[in-house]
Amino acid sequence: MSRCKVKILLDTDIGSDIDDAVTLAYLLAQARCDLLGITTVSGLPIERAMVASAICNAANLNIPIIPGAEKPLDGPIRQPKVPQTEVLTRWPHETVFSDVSATEFMAETIRSNPGEVILLAVGQMTNIADLFTSHPDIPSLVKSLHMMLGRFTDRQPEAPNSEWNVHCDPASAAIIYSADISSKIARHTSIGLDVTKDVMMTTAKIEQHFTHPILEPVLEMYHTGDRKYMTFHDPLAAVTLFDDSICDYERGTATVNRLKGRDDGAIDWSPNSNGPHNVAVTVDPNRFFDSYFGVFG
Repeated sequence: MSRCKVKILLDTDIGSDIDDAVTLAYLLAQARCDLLGITTVSGLPIERAMVASAICNAANLNIPIIPGAEKPLDGPIRQPKVPQTEVLTRWPHETVFSDVSATEFMAETIRSNPGEVILLAVGQMTNIADLFTSHPDIPSLVKSLHMMLGRFTDRQPEAPNSEWNVHCDPASAAIIYSADISSKIARHTSIGLDVTKDVMMTTAKIEQHFTHPILEPVLEMYHTGDRKYMTFHDPLAAVTLFDDSICDYERGTATVNRLKGRDDGAIDWSPNSNGPHNVAVTVDPNRFFDSYFGVFG
């Protein structure tokens, strides 16, 4: 893979599960990442922006942070709380953010960098769906769409059929997968629950490895929950942007089903070498962890 800088817009529901914060820390430490901005999504987006700001401050980086959509396109807010704000009294952070909409910020940034920006989306797809529908020229201008989203096989039979990011806004996910972008976006890639569940680390190892200054507030955020381990769902999506040998992929067509209850947003996956969607099917956990922690020196 090219060693040049990679321009990224991060769309995240940071502040609930810990893996979003772990993802942001990685992007801030990754020398090849040119992080153009962060947009937040899901319940209390301003509080989520504060959490992101604390991590950016720990990295001594001034990254634009724009609060985005709070409510999903359809249905209830399924993630209304931001428990990681508990640590903010101990970490400097911004409390006032631009009143420009997240969608307009993303659109302007992409138009200023045509064909160069990767949209990295690791939360519910509300902001991205709004971007695609409000600005139909954008899919032809982005370099790729890269997501932690979906569940494409039955490798985890005990879990709901609907992965959480899809479940929080199935209508938006349906827009993302049904959009006619196969000939416009170079890669429409999903890193799903099928592979992210294979990259886990115990609390003892988290405490051993999270020693870099950028990871210090993240470690405090980790301890706001009663966790015995962490699954690196979102970080896997980020790291594969810089090391594409970590996962193997399969092309095909993903269709979001609108069901009722815990499986609302389940995905039907049809493999097809000419399909519009790219889905991770295997992961090398050791290579992932080497790549992730390698950026922290």
